[in-house]
Amino acid sequence: MLLLLPVDSTNQEEAKLTKVFEAKSWAQIDVEDGMIRSVKFNDAYDGFDDISEAVILENDGENPMMFMDYNMMPLVAHTQRSIDDIVEAYLFRELHDLAY
Repeated sequence: MLLLLPVDSTNQEEAKLTKVFEAKSWAQIDVEDGMIRSVKFNDAYDGFDDISEAVILENDGENPMMFMDYNMMPLVAHTQRSIDDIVEAYLFRELHDLAY
């Protein structure tokens, strides 16, 4: 599963989830068999070789339409901010569907 996150840094250990329009970078996280296989960073959400399957948003107020055009499932991380916390929440199904 490829997860897409708007983040404030390209440092995997320090990067925190941020609002879409405040993103300094985008992280694409490859999660397989309950583990992070790779983390790639890019300046644009659509700049990766493979299309992400889900986008993780900071709150319900974010506009998901540009991601839905790529058939990405929008999920919301209400309290998680670090990459590790978000992946853990994803694995334990603690991320929420976007409330329209």
